[in-house]
Amino acid sequence: MRNWDLSSVEVEARQPRILSTTDESRAIVLSLPAGERLSEHEVHERAWVVIATGEVEVSTLGGERVDASAGHLFEFDPGERHEVVARADSRLLLLLTPWPGEGHPGAMTLEEKGSARERAASRARD
Repeated sequence: MRNWDLSSVEVEARQPRILSTTDESRAIVLSLPAGERLSEHEVHERAWVVIATGEVEVSTLGGERVDASAGHLFEFDPGERHEVVARADSRLLLLLTPWPGEGHPGAMTLEEKGSARERAASRARD
């Protein structure tokens, strides 16, 4: 058994700490100081976000907005865009599954990565 006290595990702001990675999932703890945000973003995996400490506001591209504190759990579909704003110093637990998700660079072959880079460079030139 492995275990972590999320309220005291060492993690610095803007430097997420991976707690565990398996073939099926990844667990990450993040520190978000008051007033800072995880700007609108998405991940390739299904994401569960647990507010371990603090207070945050979570919003989606669809206009949903929830104020949450320690103990609150959010679930996001793969690719669902969302934003998190810390109203107080906060710690978040992020669970991603499956790991890595479809389309994640870690799940691509070298050939797929090469063509993805080419497509991105082509879009940047246009």
